[in-house]
Amino acid sequence: MTLSVHIDQITTPAAGVVVRALAFSVAPGEVLTLMGASGSGKSSVLGAIAGTIGQTADAGVGTGAAGLRFSGSVHLNGVDITHQTTARRGVGLLFQDDLLFAHMTVAENLLFAVPPGARKARLAQVESALADAGLAGFGPRDPATLSGGQRSRVAMMRALLAQPQALLLDEPFSRLDADLRGQFRAFVFAQIRARHIPAVLVTHDAADIADPARVTVLQAALQHTAHHVR
Repeated sequence: MTLSVHIDQITTPAAGVVVRALAFSVAPGEVLTLMGASGSGKSSVLGAIAGTIGQTADAGVGTGAAGLRFSGSVHLNGVDITHQTTARRGVGLLFQDDLLFAHMTVAENLLFAVPPGARKARLAQVESALADAGLAGFGPRDPATLSGGQRSRVAMMRALLAQPQALLLDEPFSRLDADLRGQFRAFVFAQIRARHIPAVLVTHDAADIADPARVTVLQAALQHTAHHVR
């Protein structure tokens, strides 16, 4: 599972060009880190990959929230997914907030992400995910009773239970304190490696970098450039 991204440009009516001439590939189990100042287009790049910048009739061009326009291409496992909807891309997302459903138990939150199939098999996947996250027996719990670190692990396992072929991480560690941040970061990177999923991480914190050889720094919007750290 390799993720390949080629961005000619991402623009907005207000700011003009946000990102220009950016290309990268991410191998299975690898984490590419995107860094840069606010407004440099980091989250917009994730939006282009995820398909939240919607498609227009123009080949390779999409438009989305706040008038974002994307031209370029996204390939996953050699398949062009540029014009596919977010739901069909097989790309998982993990955000700063855990976004757990308050009206569901922990197990129900996880079950929501499991693809359709026999209920017994789906429940077994939920139990296995809880065990992998060190949360065996937490299925009946109300998410409100969990600690921040526990909620983050549940959110991560929910993303993985959807069986994504690539994973996008939009500052998922930023709301945790230093100790929890380090633990959860190690947990996330271990899961990505074990499942051989290509991942793209957006962060402002150099401590979050998974591999110093796989960092792309987006420059300020007015400079319209990016450089790669190897």
